[in-house]
Amino acid sequence: MSVTVCLAPAQTIEYPEGGGHLWVYLQWALGLRALGCRVIWLEGIDLSDRATAKRRRHRTDAQTCLVTLKSRLEAYGFADAIALFSLNEEPLPRDLTEGCLDLEAAAEADLLLNLWHSLPASVVRRFRRSALVDTDPGLLQIGMTTGELQVARHDVYFSIGETVGTPAAEFPDCGLEWQHTPPPVFLTEWPQARAESGAPYTTVTHWWGGTVRFGGKLFSNDKLIGFLEYSQLPAHTPVPLEQAISLGRFYEEWRALLAPLGWRLREARDVSATPEQYRAYIQRSRGEFSCAKPVYVELVTGWISDRTACYLASGKPAVVQYTGPSRYLPEAEGLFRFKSMDEALRGLAQAESDYERQCRQARALAEEHFDARRVVGRVLDRALAEPISRRTRTAGIA
Repeated sequence: MSVTVCLAPAQTIEYPEGGGHLWVYLQWALGLRALGCRVIWLEGIDLSDRATAKRRRHRTDAQTCLVTLKSRLEAYGFADAIALFSLNEEPLPRDLTEGCLDLEAAAEADLLLNLWHSLPASVVRRFRRSALVDTDPGLLQIGMTTGELQVARHDVYFSIGETVGTPAAEFPDCGLEWQHTPPPVFLTEWPQARAESGAPYTTVTHWWGGTVRFGGKLFSNDKLIGFLEYSQLPAHTPVPLEQAISLGRFYEEWRALLAPLGWRLREARDVSATPEQYRAYIQRSRGEFSCAKPVYVELVTGWISDRTACYLASGKPAVVQYTGPSRYLPEAEGLFRFKSMDEALRGLAQAESDYERQCRQARALAEEHFDARRVVGRVLDRALAEPISRRTRTAGIA
């Protein structure tokens, strides 16, 4: 008998220009379908005055957002799998919901696989079985502990942070039993690709994130801070380095600061607005160089980006910032995790010293550890088989 899984992404409908954001959830959906599951794609829509005004400022509306999402998902066979529900008490208009499933139909699924920590508890309770996948380790648990986040109770809890729930983590587990899962990448859609001649090491990112206070300390959630620590890197390596960043009106300001230091800058929306553009940008790159948000480093989260998994699958060596100990990630051989400027330079030099071999090692890492069929299969097996957690010392649970 086939299994129906309702996948709840973090409001992809509200971020139509985020090709990389959409890939986070597409990897899971494609993995589920490859395992024989029927997939329902659950999206909440906020029709409050505030949300409507925000869309108007961005010159869009709910109907346009839905049409864009459907067009993005059509190429992957999920355009007809969308289910909609209202995030407030206002019923969704019929002209918006036409051709979509509703929450009642979605709740018939065998499992809710929830990748959005803000999914309302009233929605989660509709499902007979639910699993939460934490994609923001450390920050989620802190928010739950302080009460800033009220996360619905789920049957099973997963995190892409490898240290979550272990003594290595510098943050609480909220009394929950967290199981680690790597971020998946659907290898068929991410084949190994040769870099363009003269291509730089790149990354695609947002810089802004604010700060988080916990345990008497203030942690930065701005990737900007992480990158500025390595702003002088291009002067010390022959490897070309490029950042595709969502900067909006600040783009020229930061170009004026970083370009003289040797950085190439691109506006992220110009190169990654659709899933296909995002994939093409990564696959034309020579490799990835990226810093992590300082909070991921300081809290020792064991986080690795889903974006990095895409670079590895594409046969691109990745030089990325160390965020904590790992039982499976290497310190070299396709992936180089640095803690200092010297280590970053050494990682780039090692990647270049035998580049073709490092490309093969990168793909091998993706095949061994990030293959969506295996990753999603393990999560699915555990989510459907694990008994409901007996621990009750929970914080931030609604």
